[in-house]
Amino acid sequence: MSDSGYSSPEPEPEPAPIEAPMKKKRVGTPMSDKQKTDLTKHMEKMKKGGMDAKEMKSHRMKMMGRMRKGMSVGKAHKDITQS
Repeated sequence: MSDSGYSSPEPEPEPAPIEAPMKKKRVGTPMSDKQKTDLTKHMEKMKKGGMDAKEMKSHRMKMMGRMRKGMSVGKAHKDITQS
């Protein structure tokens, strides 16, 4: 092989991956005192209705998520039970 001045082209560097803009996290909206007391009363009803501890924890977490978005206790419960 002779070196005639030609060299193999160097591979082009990999383009940097385009980073997707990060989604902003939702701003946590704390529950008001009224919402907290309403939820506590609701959970007592659920306990008297025969819900076990595992179901109650799950139900409470779902209720809190919906109530922070502005739903009332009744609407949140109805939304959960329809799903």
